[in-house]
Amino acid sequence: MDLKNKKHIIFDLDGTLIDSVPDLALAVNNTMQDLNRDIFCLDVIRSWVGNGSAILIKRALSSDVVIDDDLDGELFNKAHKIFLEQYKLNVCNETLMFDGVKQTLQSLKDRGFILSIVTNKPIEFVKPILDGFKIEELFSLYIGANSLKYKKPNPAPLLYVCEKLGFNIEESVMVGDSKNDILAANNCNMHSIAVSYGYNYDEDISVHNPSVIIDKFEDILKVL
Repeated sequence: MDLKNKKHIIFDLDGTLIDSVPDLALAVNNTMQDLNRDIFCLDVIRSWVGNGSAILIKRALSSDVVIDDDLDGELFNKAHKIFLEQYKLNVCNETLMFDGVKQTLQSLKDRGFILSIVTNKPIEFVKPILDGFKIEELFSLYIGANSLKYKKPNPAPLLYVCEKLGFNIEESVMVGDSKNDILAANNCNMHSIAVSYGYNYDEDISVHNPSVIIDKFEDILKVL
């Protein structure tokens, strides 16, 4: 597939640019301890990440990727508040950038691409992470789960950043690791590049029909 006409690249954050699971897991387990509930190993929490903080905490309270239909709303609200406070204290301590990301982003910027981020992470945590890795200046715009009424897989966030930056669907491409990223792109007929690593609940990303699948982040340079 020819993606050589693209000018604007929209990136997911968690699971695509960074591995934030270690810090998320710490915040989840601190929350569970505060509530006198069971804590979980890193790999279990990793399998729950990718749909935003609210879903992550609901899964933790349900002790499963499938959320308990009878989950108490008051308990969830309390747990989610604690989690956000805990994560704010540990937003970029153990988080890692995936291999090749910083160099590739700089190369894309140098080649004239406009870069943006659409993430399901709450927006208040995005800038501290970008600043921590010294890549904030590479992005012309970034929005989070609470920036708009809708989040991925709804296409609205993708359409919003395109409009704000002055690009149409054909000039833009979505890069992400999970079905939410690919479905958001599919839902507005935007091309997509899926990375085969990241957080996708052990599901083969190909089932969601991304335009291209890459195994290494730097392979974006070969595709675009």
